[in-house]
Amino acid sequence: MTRIWPYIFAFVAVIAATLGAIWVMQWVREHPQHFRHIPLALSHEIGAATPAKLADLTQDEAACFAVMDAAQVSYERRPVVGEGSCRASQRMIMSDKRLFPAMTPARAAPSCAVSAGMILWQRDVVGPMAHAFFGQKVVRVENLGSYNCRNIAGASARSEHSRANAIDISAFVLADGTRISLKDDWADDGDKGAFLRSVRDGACDIFTTTLSPDYNAAHADHFHLDLAQRTGGWSLCR
Repeated sequence: MTRIWPYIFAFVAVIAATLGAIWVMQWVREHPQHFRHIPLALSHEIGAATPAKLADLTQDEAACFAVMDAAQVSYERRPVVGEGSCRASQRMIMSDKRLFPAMTPARAAPSCAVSAGMILWQRDVVGPMAHAFFGQKVVRVENLGSYNCRNIAGASARSEHSRANAIDISAFVLADGTRISLKDDWADDGDKGAFLRSVRDGACDIFTTTLSPDYNAAHADHFHLDLAQRTGGWSLCR
């Protein structure tokens, strides 16, 4: 009889390992936002792998627009501009107000990947924070532009703006007309300041670079959001 026990223990171990593997696979399927090898979908929640997945889309134009099409996003593709390190081929204007408020100026055309990040930011951060602090929705987002063929200030490397892989956000307008701007309200001790800091913090979970007035004087009036790809996959949030 004692000779049977090792086989019983082995059988139980195999069953436990199998059930554990099934549980892990099921958990992965239910939490795709944490795993870089699972392609991004706009229906996914924000997770540990979201910034890296979005940054990957900056290098795969077809895959990025496939993500938009799968989510039935309405958009207008804009012509390719520039060349070399200043070539921007993913530029698009979102026209789907279900997913993102109106933009002012309306002709800002960030890359497809940045636009996907903005949709997630609105859905999971900006929209919920506006309701939490003000009980209403954001109807307009003001920006300072996306494409600009230039170097990073004070550096020799190209800015992500040179590929339209960045957007500068300067203000939010609520349904009742209230305007919340970084220039006027970042230092506010009330709800406006708290809202701006909350949406900045949320952007850090989506974009690989999020810069605010806390970073330096050059960003005193806007959030700089981009999807720079970096060795090691680290992000900059300030």
